Amino acid sequence: MTEPAVPGREPAAEADPTFRHAYTRDRAQLLRRLRRIEGQVRGIARMIEREEYCVDILQQTSALRAAVDAVALLILEDHVQGCVRTAAERGDADRYVEEVLDVVRRSLGRPIRGTTRG
Repeated sequence: MTEPAVPGREPAAEADPTFRHAYTRDRAQLLRRLRRIEGQVRGIARMIEREEYCVDILQQTSALRAAVDAVALLILEDHVQGCVRTAAERGDADRYVEEVLDVVRRSLGRPIRGTTRG
């Protein structure tokens, strides 16, 4: 699978043929969690089809959100400990750190800051 193009950044796989995504070591666990999330989504859909109680559905959506957040956190941890650490060792940490911060800001609903601090 190829890495998606990010404006202004050459995909790591093209820049370095030995590149390996840091989440590769947790791939099986991530896939298990995602399959479980798929099941949760189908379960919520069934609840809506059966016109179940709103609060019960809301509780399930809360559990779904927590499961998605857990997957995102695992990938983020792997990225920082693997990809960002490798970039730092190669002298290219700033670009990766800004990229991670931008993704975290967006996921929290915060605007992306410019490159200038202050």
